[in-house]
Amino acid sequence: MNNLFIAISSISLYLISTVLFMLRYRQVEVIRHFHISVIVLPGVLGLLAHIWLLESEMLSPIGINLGFFNALSLITACITLFTLVATLRHPTELLCIIMMPIAAAAITLDISITSSHVLAPGSSNALIVHVLTSLIAYSVLGLAALHAIMLSIQNSNLHSHQPYGILKLLPPLKTMESLLFEAISVGFILLSISLITGLLFLDNMFAQHLVHKTVLSIIAWLVFAILLGGRYFIGWRGKQAIRWTLGGFISLMLAYFGSKFVLEVILASH
Repeated sequence: MNNLFIAISSISLYLISTVLFMLRYRQVEVIRHFHISVIVLPGVLGLLAHIWLLESEMLSPIGINLGFFNALSLITACITLFTLVATLRHPTELLCIIMMPIAAAAITLDISITSSHVLAPGSSNALIVHVLTSLIAYSVLGLAALHAIMLSIQNSNLHSHQPYGILKLLPPLKTMESLLFEAISVGFILLSISLITGLLFLDNMFAQHLVHKTVLSIIAWLVFAILLGGRYFIGWRGKQAIRWTLGGFISLMLAYFGSKFVLEVILASH
């Protein structure tokens, strides 16, 4: 099937689900009695189409293409998956309203702009584990960063006694903090596996073109390690948790997407 058709289908389904979530928030009579699974369904179908598109775009006889825009699309698909699952467990519809249009935008960039970084067939198992755990760790910690932003807005509204507005689509502050640290804990474990496999089994982790990526990833790991230690031993929460989460995520994004954007988009165009 034509990739453009799959892409348009995925984008359309994501946007339909986003609109349904918005109408649910607006208490539109026809929509507000729908079960949450009905609202989520177009998003799930959009995600399945997104995965189908990624399979077609990334897998080829010459290897796995993990170019900048393919990787960006893959990570947004993973975050969307985690967000949809979270929405079935907790009232986190606002995260879907934010995340699905971002995933739709990532698909648009992926099919519009070519980028290439091929992982050749026959690559070592350690390299495959390193790449997969890295991508999933970025996705989970990206979701944590999104939670942190929402938590920051919730905190501001709570202290200024302003109406919550659309933030009523989020669970209570305590639940949001629990979800934040659940995501950070899982992401930290995956990031640890990624760094360990990279340092033990890959010879070029500190090569000239990768040293900044490795150093920034280690800095991000240290930030999240300190944050989790502060949470479980000192009881960090609120603004401290938000700042450390966003700091670690920014370091991680610079490590991965910063280097990929320079190498595969800016330098490749010259």
